[in-house]
Amino acid sequence: MSRSIWKFPFIDKSLLKKIGENYNNHQTWSRRSVIYPAIVGKTLKIYDGRNMIKREIYEEMVGHKLGEFVRTRKVFCREKEKG
Repeated sequence: MSRSIWKFPFIDKSLLKKIGENYNNHQTWSRRSVIYPAIVGKTLKIYDGRNMIKREIYEEMVGHKLGEFVRTRKVFCREKEKG
């Protein structure tokens, strides 16, 4: 379910405060925050449940949530048996 139009997109207060500072590699645990144009070009470390994953923010990501760009589950590939 999406957020109501009359409400502004959600961004965590601590992340919003860090955006104004002029250094990269911000760490965030807020996967629910929406990507703003002010974050474009910065590198964020986003928590996936175990580790902090580095992601550079591009212009195409604006409007999406941070959690969409970090996998939380490990993908297993089975090799096809030859026989």
